[in-house]
Amino acid sequence: MGLKSLFPLPPLRLGEGDWGGMVFASSTPSPGPLSEAVRGRKTARVCFVIDRLSRAGTESQLLALIRNLDRTRVEPTLCLLNGQDDESRALLPTDCPMIDLGLIRLLGGRAMSAAIKLRAFWERHRVNIVQAYFLDSAYFSLPLARLCGIQHTIRVRNNSGYWLTARHRWLGRMLGRLVTTLTNSEIARQAVIEAERLNPSRVRVIENGVDLDRFQNVQPPDTATPLVRIGAVANLRQVKNIDGLIRVAASICKTHPQTRFLVAGEGGERPQLEAEIRHLGLSGRFELIGSVEDVPGFLADLDIAVNCSHSESMSNAVLEYMAAGRAIVATDVGAHGLLIRNELEGLVVAATDDAALELAIRRYLLEPIFARSCAYSARVRAERDFSRLVMVREFEEFFASLLQKKRPARTGAVLVKLSNSDS
Repeated sequence: MGLKSLFPLPPLRLGEGDWGGMVFASSTPSPGPLSEAVRGRKTARVCFVIDRLSRAGTESQLLALIRNLDRTRVEPTLCLLNGQDDESRALLPTDCPMIDLGLIRLLGGRAMSAAIKLRAFWERHRVNIVQAYFLDSAYFSLPLARLCGIQHTIRVRNNSGYWLTARHRWLGRMLGRLVTTLTNSEIARQAVIEAERLNPSRVRVIENGVDLDRFQNVQPPDTATPLVRIGAVANLRQVKNIDGLIRVAASICKTHPQTRFLVAGEGGERPQLEAEIRHLGLSGRFELIGSVEDVPGFLADLDIAVNCSHSESMSNAVLEYMAAGRAIVATDVGAHGLLIRNELEGLVVAATDDAALELAIRRYLLEPIFARSCAYSARVRAERDFSRLVMVREFEEFFASLLQKKRPARTGAVLVKLSNSDS
């Protein structure tokens, strides 16, 4: 059965710009009826544990999941290891019980009292599933949950682990034998299985989803105008390769002096990147604008959106580019090649290849109709395959399946597929 028959989509026109008569489908496909197999199951009481909150990709996906879970099926709670900063406090969900442990160091003097507080919190809310994000949260909460008798423990690993030390790989291997590992792409799944020598049955995939309702009235990009805006949403870290984008910008601005480059995001590489911008004479042409709350608004001002990372799993930024209907250039890492089929939803180039990245951007500048076609196709695919509501339903089904089992499955590879796709 195809996706359209499961989730019928009424037509919805997005934006008044010239898309050549193209009409988008509804941005929020219905997640469909509950399967017969999950009716009548007991409520999943899930405690999500994370170091702190921010506007970065993983944290944003978690907050969206908490907001959209069906409370008749899943009762969420939230634990922050150390959420004392202003950004964490500003992002706290209003309809979810939470605890902030104020724990800065896992081996510090407050670790025992934090463990006692967390155990009491779990007992008070009758938690039966613990799902942890990032290393410290996993190391602290998942063994504790098992000691407290919580049978279903989940470690989220939404990256390929390129930066992990030998010590962390060993710890991950030990933890991975006790818990279920959840990741957001098959590539990341294979990476963690190989790196930590895990039983494939203990590693599952639920792909990310994007909130399409935030990206309404999408206007087509116009790369035929003299002033073309090219940009990225990315943390300022070395792996994001913003220095490579700066080098490409220096070359493009020689032939397209009215072109502007903007990067939304913050991070430790800012001083070095600002120095490189000045060194290459790009002041006023290449801007690091910092973190932005209104990502849809930022992307609406771009014509070309770039992800030039050296490593990704399933990029939230690329999903947002697709939802925003931008002309996309992405490096061939992680799930980029599955999200963006080359020359259909965008252009996919080799990682660490500045020349290929530049040629892709220049192609959009020289072929505005092609740029618009790719942008339209990207939006359509985001609507069809990567709705956040479908992602949330997959999580609900996943939690329900855990509670059906007396113990975690130990044989046979398991892959939770988000949706049908053409790739």
